[in-house]
Amino acid sequence: MAKGHRSQAKRERNAVKDTRPSAKLSYARVPVQKACFVLDAIRGKSYTEALGIVTYNPRYASTLIRKLLESAAANAMNNQGLREDNLYVAECYANQAPTMKRIQPRAQGRAYRILKRSSHITVVLDEKK
Repeated sequence: MAKGHRSQAKRERNAVKDTRPSAKLSYARVPVQKACFVLDAIRGKSYTEALGIVTYNPRYASTLIRKLLESAAANAMNNQGLREDNLYVAECYANQAPTMKRIQPRAQGRAYRILKRSSHITVVLDEKK
């Protein structure tokens, strides 16, 4: 293969593993847009501050993200020996997952489509330098 070929670049990029503690929730029954409201509020915050934000946030997505935060922190402490008070939210994002299509009956025999969206939510923590 030629130097700089697309597959070679991909292979090199995937060879480097991200060792930061993280947690991922797949197929969460919350749309990406609604999850991002909560994720935007905690991005870059310390772990304890982010936990406080999602605990008192009234949105449904915040309950899911709180569990993710706690899981990522547990991964950091148990697997890598990091301290809880040094952690902060390095990355958090939501990607679109499969959409369930449902039918809503309407007047005169018509059928409207209802899209029940879902998402894959990821939270990555890191230690303050």
